[in-house]
Amino acid sequence: MSKPEIVKPESTKPKEQFVQSVFESIAPKYDMMNDLLSFRMHKTWRKFTMQKMNVQQGDSALDVCCGTCDWTISIAEASKTGSVYGLDFSPNMLSVGQTKIDRDGWQDNITLKQGNAMDLPFEDNTFDYATIGFGLRNVPDLEKTLREMQRVVKPGGMVVCLELSKPTWQPFKGIYYFYFQNLLPLMGRVVAKSYEQYKWLPDSLIAFPGREELAGIFRNIGLQQVQAYPLTGGIAALHIGIKEKQHV
Repeated sequence: MSKPEIVKPESTKPKEQFVQSVFESIAPKYDMMNDLLSFRMHKTWRKFTMQKMNVQQGDSALDVCCGTCDWTISIAEASKTGSVYGLDFSPNMLSVGQTKIDRDGWQDNITLKQGNAMDLPFEDNTFDYATIGFGLRNVPDLEKTLREMQRVVKPGGMVVCLELSKPTWQPFKGIYYFYFQNLLPLMGRVVAKSYEQYKWLPDSLIAFPGREELAGIFRNIGLQQVQAYPLTGGIAALHIGIKEKQHV
């Protein structure tokens, strides 16, 4: 099975140290906390996303901000024989992910790499899919990240973002924000002994664009056939865009 060529970025940009420290510290309990805090809904959202992606055998993919690699492995399971890369800036998260990959026997199909989502170390037009799950709100420049994802997918390839979003209707909106801003950090303190880290996670959503605004960014960078799906009352959203095919 051939693997995409990894190219060294032209420059190494400084990483956002605080964000990295958050994920380095919560990596061992990240999966448990995800299940607890989302009431396991993140698994349902990812299943829906995989249905919309319709990955075929042999398809290649790059999972950006792959974390502990649940989505990376799901893509490999669908592709079966394709080359799948996972990229994250947190060595501790990647270590947890590599353990899962080895456990499930995907080490020949999945390659993990530490790197910067805003400066992807891959050639243009390399992958059939570029995905990012619950990571876009954590990058310093989300548009640059999406442009990089668009760059590395093949013409006709798919850019996919699964991310937390902002409910728009009351009273659900008020209940959601109370939970996210008050109860979530408290649960982080009790279960993961990480109050400050889980206090930062809801803060990261404040400046993040809503569902329609993010769909507009997809269109503005040139992605085609953009689709935006609200999930569970708008708690999360799935965005899909297609890279324009080259005209001969």
